[in-house]
Amino acid sequence: MSNFRFLTAGESHGQCLTAIVEGLPAGLRVNIDAINKDLARRQQGYGRGGRMKIETDTADILSGVRFAETMGDPITLRIVNRDWQNWTDRMSVLGEEFGDKVTAVRPGHADLSGVLKYDRDDARDILERASARETAARVAVGALCKEFLQACGIEVVSHVVKIGGIAVDEHNIDRSKIGSGSSELNCYDPVAEEAMKAKIQEAMAAGDTLGGVFEVIVRGAPLGLGSHIQWDKRLDGKLAWALMAIQAIKGVEIGAGFQCGELPGSQIHDEMFLDANHNVYRKTNRAGGLEGGMTNGEEICIKACMKPIPTLMKPLNSVDIGTKQEVAACKERSDVCAVSAASVVGETMTAIVITEAMLDKFGSDAMVDVLSSLTNYKQRVQGGL
Repeated sequence: MSNFRFLTAGESHGQCLTAIVEGLPAGLRVNIDAINKDLARRQQGYGRGGRMKIETDTADILSGVRFAETMGDPITLRIVNRDWQNWTDRMSVLGEEFGDKVTAVRPGHADLSGVLKYDRDDARDILERASARETAARVAVGALCKEFLQACGIEVVSHVVKIGGIAVDEHNIDRSKIGSGSSELNCYDPVAEEAMKAKIQEAMAAGDTLGGVFEVIVRGAPLGLGSHIQWDKRLDGKLAWALMAIQAIKGVEIGAGFQCGELPGSQIHDEMFLDANHNVYRKTNRAGGLEGGMTNGEEICIKACMKPIPTLMKPLNSVDIGTKQEVAACKERSDVCAVSAASVVGETMTAIVITEAMLDKFGSDAMVDVLSSLTNYKQRVQGGL
């Protein structure tokens, strides 16, 4: 097992978000611009709310890196919340209580379960940490992991495939170009993207919200990451866990996903062939690059479904935990649709899981050793026969 791990801390309207990353090898070149680019991508997207006009997320590296190169010790990342200046009284760490309590809890949010579980009388004590704002710290960690993966010849990209019931046409998408273009919705079907934008406008006018589906693709991952030996070693399980752990994600598919329960095996399993050099290849990738809990050398393809955001400008019926009366749910500044942002979070969470799997297999002390081990391994399994 590798020693790779990370923790995040901070509240949505607190002073900052922080993350500590441990276990990345020494000798990894760090590109802060690449990290900040992913942070900016997470903030963008058609249908995002007013908070994104306030924040301009950038990461500060406080430890673990010297002269733009990792030293092998824990790396501390910090993202300052610019909106903190408007919340210094309401989110004071040591000051007196200030401002009205949030008591009209929201259906679909952590509010009610959180206040009951932790014995709080103000849902702000829950919603501040439960907020998807926390994912900014995870994106910074994942962007750092993408730097490691890039050094290993691995690329992680994402794209939006459905919003509000409007799906892309796969025939309109050049999959080789996913990750290379710029789109307000991170969508590579321009026709579908315009229809999605119109749907978002309809939801905005109605005071409603929309969810959708995104896909993450991993290119260049070597065969054999993960293991079939124990349930908690299976890479498909770890990837599903990582994506399900993103706020508002309610479903995950790998490869053909739920279609596997509808079609016969002859139409699901990816047949294998040999080329002139006895290298194994496949004409399809319905397994999504994973078989038996391990990578099989094909692209890893994983989809996640995001529910509509639970903060509605025309609130749903709820209860007030203070008055014990039925009321309209509270309104916090929010987005109409954040599927494009979730796709970036999914991309970086996938990068974190693949990084851990790579370090588990090829070591984690120094980049020179990781790359040497990776090269030797690839030569051994070349072709599969």
